[in-house]
Amino acid sequence: MILLVTGGAGYIGTHVVRALLRDGHRVAVIDDLSTGNPDLLPAEAPLQVGSVLDTDFLAGVMLEYGTQGVVHLAGRKAVDESIAQPLLYYRQNVLGVHSLLTAMVRVGVPRIVFSSSAAVYGTPSTGLVTEESRTVPETPYGWSKLMCERMIRDTARAERLSWSALRYFNVAGAAEPRLADRGIHNLIPRVLRAVSSGTRPQIYGDTYPTPDGTCIRDYIHVADLAAAHAVVVRRMCTTDVAATYNVGTGCGASVVQIMHAVRRATGVDFEWEFTAARPGDPARVVADARLIRASLGWCPIHDLDDIVRSAWAGWSATATVGRS
Repeated sequence: MILLVTGGAGYIGTHVVRALLRDGHRVAVIDDLSTGNPDLLPAEAPLQVGSVLDTDFLAGVMLEYGTQGVVHLAGRKAVDESIAQPLLYYRQNVLGVHSLLTAMVRVGVPRIVFSSSAAVYGTPSTGLVTEESRTVPETPYGWSKLMCERMIRDTARAERLSWSALRYFNVAGAAEPRLADRGIHNLIPRVLRAVSSGTRPQIYGDTYPTPDGTCIRDYIHVADLAAAHAVVVRRMCTTDVAATYNVGTGCGASVVQIMHAVRRATGVDFEWEFTAARPGDPARVVADARLIRASLGWCPIHDLDDIVRSAWAGWSATATVGRS
């Protein structure tokens, strides 16, 4: 299949592009390079620099490459930033999907895989969240993803599109060191940055109703996430799809457990400190990912230590590690 990957030069995007190429697809990338790095793209994945808000640009690229399906990864993804700048998130995420769907309908591209998020669930009322769990987001980021899902479903019904929304849980790790996440918002790179500089990483809140008082999340290796995209696209090659899937491991780890995993990976016996809890942080969000396993045969193969070790391999290649 000929695929267009939006946001393909970003952290998740560079992994997804490689997974799709390994499956034999032809892949082109759109990225505005606000956070992406074009040097990390394989030579066989041509890059077009531009914004998903530019519908004419999108339609032109789709026509140029004869696009048969879109994997939409572009968008803003930081919970705390979305609370501070909600209009930015509704513009980039929601209007971005509107622009993309408009271009797809105009040109006649019939398939889309959408990067959604576990943030659509808000604070779950049950242990593991299924795709049928209540969706009551607590942040503009979560609402933007849920709005996009609704827009895709409605457009797909009217325009006969094949679609899938993948609700990511906490993505981390790297398939190879140079592809490591160096963002400023995600927990594991924040901890690695602190350890590398010899400062104490901060934990937001220690009074949550969890065994150690810190938030529990489901951490999924980015290579496993990329493989999930590949299996969905594989299914779309042979049949129409209309499905939402959780992409997680079903295993939760607290923030304190992440600190211990970083200690094991780095060999640094660092200490951490607690600070005030952040708004919009549920106590526990862990996936029930049985649907994608049963429907598509996808199963994660990396555990938490794999995730942290692979993330640290990327950081340690360039970092001088301090000890506290």
